[in-house]
Amino acid sequence: MAKKNSTTKLFVLDTNVLMHDPSSIFRFEEHDIYLPMVTLEELDNNKKGVSEVARNARQTSRNLEEIIGTNEESLEKGRSLGIKGNTHVTGKLFLQTTALPHDLPMLAGSKADNQILGVVAYLKNKHPDRQVILVSKDINIRIKARALGIAAEDYFNDKVLEDTEMLYTGITELPEDFWEKHSKDMESWQENGKMFYRLTGPMCLNFSVNEFIFYEFDKPFHAIVRKISGKTATLEVIKDFINGKHNIWGINARNREQNFALNLLMDPDIDFVTLLGQAGTGKTLLTLAAGLAQTLDKKIYNEIIMTRVTVPVGEDIGFLPGTEEEKMTPWMGALEDNLDVLNKTDEEAGEWGRAATQDLIRSRIKVKSLNFMRGRTFLHKYLIIDEAQNLTPKQMKTLITRAGPGTKVVCLGNIAQIDTPYLTEGSSGLTYVVDRFKGWDHNGHITLVRGERSRLADYAAETL
Repeated sequence: MAKKNSTTKLFVLDTNVLMHDPSSIFRFEEHDIYLPMVTLEELDNNKKGVSEVARNARQTSRNLEEIIGTNEESLEKGRSLGIKGNTHVTGKLFLQTTALPHDLPMLAGSKADNQILGVVAYLKNKHPDRQVILVSKDINIRIKARALGIAAEDYFNDKVLEDTEMLYTGITELPEDFWEKHSKDMESWQENGKMFYRLTGPMCLNFSVNEFIFYEFDKPFHAIVRKISGKTATLEVIKDFINGKHNIWGINARNREQNFALNLLMDPDIDFVTLLGQAGTGKTLLTLAAGLAQTLDKKIYNEIIMTRVTVPVGEDIGFLPGTEEEKMTPWMGALEDNLDVLNKTDEEAGEWGRAATQDLIRSRIKVKSLNFMRGRTFLHKYLIIDEAQNLTPKQMKTLITRAGPGTKVVCLGNIAQIDTPYLTEGSSGLTYVVDRFKGWDHNGHITLVRGERSRLADYAAETL
């Protein structure tokens, strides 16, 4: 190991990195990885159970066994990480095989974090010509490492974007001179009651399929990009849901972004919709209104299935009695609140009419727990995943792959409100799908920006 080229680094991995991403050991390319014995012990302590952390601990152990194998050779020389199709990985895995003197007078030696820091300090002294770096998702151990003069980094490989400000919003504002540069060979036609334009120009290269564009100057123009071919784009003029005539279950769009969102939610050709936005922007209300209109009125879907991640904001209140739906009821306050709003939109129905409508709605909305989703297939369902920012990319994949023929999946969330440990705005499953699905013909995304709840809620969101 000492003869290794000094340009490659030696990364010491903390247990939380392996439990967060079991494939992390294959993400360091030409660099070497060192696992202290206490890391393996912590993996062993966390392997029991059905949680995501326990599953990841078991998968990490399986990966490690494949790398180490049944080879009788000494582990001191390391084992190649280039297995399981990871041929681009040229680094080696080293395990702690002997007791190391890790005397750090500043720290109590028995604590796992302090033992890991002691191992890193020993390796740093043993290999003065190499960069030895601790990788951990734990902020405190990184602070302690820096206080001891040890290089420490967060694990960034799972981040979709370094800066979430760069995340795709699904909307592009057109400049004032847009028509001058793009109307030379413009074609327009009507088809099935919809208006289409075909434009050619430099801005078309930056458009994505199903992205909304708007022009707010002398003649306002709101459209969706339907097709792109080089510098040519086909645009479709969108339906105006702000107009009272085009309400969806008595709900009208209150701003431009909500109008764009309703166009995506009501489009049967779009199978996957993601809506981002802070509290009060109308994500759940718009999604439910569109779902009820297409389930009860248009009969496109059989039923609405709503699910969410059960991460509490405060202290947990213990076990809940009842069936799966009854256990999920406390988590579904948002659903109840929005159904109350939707049920009051028909003023002529009267009390009996509203009660009958409420029973009909409840018979078509099923509340499911994420825990029992694996192995299921949803046919002709309208699946709403609320609070999706708390899902990991792996959990998001598990959920979206449940969709069978005729199913629409809608993911709602606010990436500024993540409650799951070790997930950040850049590594959230919601950020992941927004980035990966961008440009697919049957995907749509909108970032809602204006709160429509109340002046108090808007002011609180801005100032607190």
